[in-house]
Amino acid sequence: MSASQEPGEGSGRRAVVMAFGAAPLAAVLAACGGREESGGSDVVKPSDGGTDRGVVLATTADIPENGGKVFADRGVVVTRPKADEFKAFSSKCTHQGCTVSSVSDGTVNCSCHGSRFDAASGAVVHGPATEPLPAKKIAVTDGSITLLS
Repeated sequence: MSASQEPGEGSGRRAVVMAFGAAPLAAVLAACGGREESGGSDVVKPSDGGTDRGVVLATTADIPENGGKVFADRGVVVTRPKADEFKAFSSKCTHQGCTVSSVSDGTVNCSCHGSRFDAASGAVVHGPATEPLPAKKIAVTDGSITLLS
């Protein structure tokens, strides 16, 4: 409020801006319901049996147990630490930004400088990286793995 403005002056404009600004926030908060967080990444289990909010990456059969698959074009690596557990992380190595190259023996591997990350948590298990891989959100529904935005 400027020094020349009276209290209450312009409050009608603020009320309109606040009302319209709050509507998108309420929609975003409402959309957050129904999520189950699982360790390093958020796994969403839609109540309607499907999702129209993301990109289908693979089927669960495409991801080997104790392994995973790198989707470089989507910037994500999906891992399967246990038979019924799927995780997703950024495929960008936190050391110098190379794309991770593979998942094997329970680690996500970067061939640029040898960093390795735990496939269940994204934590660094071998440097030179010092920061974990950031988690990504996925949905696992009816045998499909969907990357959520």
